[in-house]
Amino acid sequence: MKKIVLSVALAFAMGMTCVSNVSATQIGYTQSELKKGDASPTFSFKDINGKTVTLESLRGKIVYIDVWATWCPPCRAELPALKNLEEKYGKDIHFVSISCDQDKSKWETMVKDKDLKGIQLHIGTDRSFMQSYEISGIPRFILLDENGKIISSDMSRPSDPNTAGALEALLK
Repeated sequence: MKKIVLSVALAFAMGMTCVSNVSATQIGYTQSELKKGDASPTFSFKDINGKTVTLESLRGKIVYIDVWATWCPPCRAELPALKNLEEKYGKDIHFVSISCDQDKSKWETMVKDKDLKGIQLHIGTDRSFMQSYEISGIPRFILLDENGKIISSDMSRPSDPNTAGALEALLK
């Protein structure tokens, strides 16, 4: 129990991640057992306009997924860099932001007030996608190929200079 509390306290102190609503046994995982080349677990979530978006509907383009929440300072800190990537690569890559906010109205307000682009989805009560990737902290970034196969189940953040280079290399 002390190890769990220390891990959570250290993560918050370093401002590196926000812990999501998961069981204590999940805390400490940094990457799921899913590996490169595996088919990604699927999802079906509503976008900001109420339209259902599935992973299958995104086939044909690379998919960069951001699992985040409005209450998470590191998640919000990544938004400017994410917007830059979307502007630069948005024609060739699906940028999908999946909010795990329990309060849907806070998510809707932030998406509109901050003029968030890309594909904005709300997870609702379905935590199966997060559970499949064993996501215990956010933000979490996932990169999939055009066929929905995992390139990275724990991709670098938008603010990491290596991210743009990795996306650029995939588009060549």
